[in-house]
Amino acid sequence: MLKIAYDMFLTQGYENTRVDQIIEKAQIAKGTYYYYFQSKEQMLEEVIDMMIDDETEMAKQIILMDIPVPQKIVGIITSMKPTEEEQPIKNTLFQQENVLMHYRVRKKLIDVLIPLLSEVVDEGVTEGIFECDNIAERVKMLLIISDGMFNEGTFTENDIYVFIEMTEKLFGAEKGTMNFIYNLIDKSDMEVVE
Repeated sequence: MLKIAYDMFLTQGYENTRVDQIIEKAQIAKGTYYYYFQSKEQMLEEVIDMMIDDETEMAKQIILMDIPVPQKIVGIITSMKPTEEEQPIKNTLFQQENVLMHYRVRKKLIDVLIPLLSEVVDEGVTEGIFECDNIAERVKMLLIISDGMFNEGTFTENDIYVFIEMTEKLFGAEKGTMNFIYNLIDKSDMEVVE
């Protein structure tokens, strides 16, 4: 049933999908639907949890890859973003009536990412790329800052440079270690400063 809802949210949009349509497509009784889901909003949250579980599996595969530690960090963060086709579901979270759900999803993402990224940063410490302690706390700060900067608002080119410099200092990396991030950031929301 979640897969059916997921597909319908993608093709029709969350707002345009009625619970009755999901029930009909799933060929279940209305009572069965409400046994598992109290509301359409709960179903949306569980669809998003399903997406996060899939993204987490991709992130775990990146940890196992034979690529440099800084690229693993960026790969993991990037893997935890919705695909282009999943954008309508993500956009639903930014609507005013879903602000609480948006908060819960952000918290879950951070909770999922902290141990994954901590493992990679620890690998970087072992390899001598990073020099830091309190890794989980540093990872949490990086996630909060990057989410606030790149997902929640507009930013400037200088913001990107400061973010890169801050990331290097946060993990005790040599200057320039994380410069490659600049080319990976989607600059479509970037403010142009005259």
